[in-house]
Amino acid sequence: MNYNVAAAIGLSIFAGLATGIGGLILLLFRKINIKLLSVALGFSAGVMIYVSFVEILPEAKIFLIKAFGTTKGDWITFIAFFAGMFLIGIIDKLVPEADNPHELQSRERLDVCGLGQNSQKLIKTGKMAALAITIHNFPEGLATFVSGMNDFSLGIAIAIAVAIHNIPEGISVALPIYCATGNKKEAFLKSFVSGLAEPVGAIIAFLFLGPFLNDVIFGIIYASIAGIMVFISFDELLPSAREYGENHLSILGLICGMMVMGISLLLFV
Repeated sequence: MNYNVAAAIGLSIFAGLATGIGGLILLLFRKINIKLLSVALGFSAGVMIYVSFVEILPEAKIFLIKAFGTTKGDWITFIAFFAGMFLIGIIDKLVPEADNPHELQSRERLDVCGLGQNSQKLIKTGKMAALAITIHNFPEGLATFVSGMNDFSLGIAIAIAVAIHNIPEGISVALPIYCATGNKKEAFLKSFVSGLAEPVGAIIAFLFLGPFLNDVIFGIIYASIAGIMVFISFDELLPSAREYGENHLSILGLICGMMVMGISLLLFV
């Protein structure tokens, strides 16, 4: 395994394990700082939206125009971008809304729960959330891996954005299990394990796509990644950020995310 592959898989491991950080934060602090969570979610959305439109999509277009010419390359970029959106949208649709970690969690649910209820329903909710996150993390692992393989600096930026957005997902796994059982270790482990789907997705991508990676494959995957990240930002991150904080906090986080991403690209890419 060469350095690029190992480094790209390392980025996907970092992004995936942030799900466990969400479970850890919940267990260490019990009460979530809602305003801070709002800013963080807005920040992650800003990073994802900016890097998708400014870096990833233009990069995809360059690859595909080089392979197919201007007109055909533009059309394939367009189709792949929206195909990524439809893919993640279908995955969201297949997961019941009540169990989907990409749906809003209420403020009250984040603030408090009755411990030791031994509620089978809550335990099932936590397990379903873990399953949903596992499914969602496969394309995110692919996105982090392929980006890191082609451009390590860009891969770092995407890994950080995905990691930030994985933290509240870890909370959504750990919270119902903790509320039902009062078992901190079990709640943390469930959130931690669910994040492992991301590096698994990266390894599967390497095994199946590695021998075939070329300009066309990179271009299609890049455009699809941009679509996936834009969908996640508008469907999950921004609505959640506005729900958890004052309206202006989510926009402040969004702008800060775009600025930090823009500066990072100027300095390091």
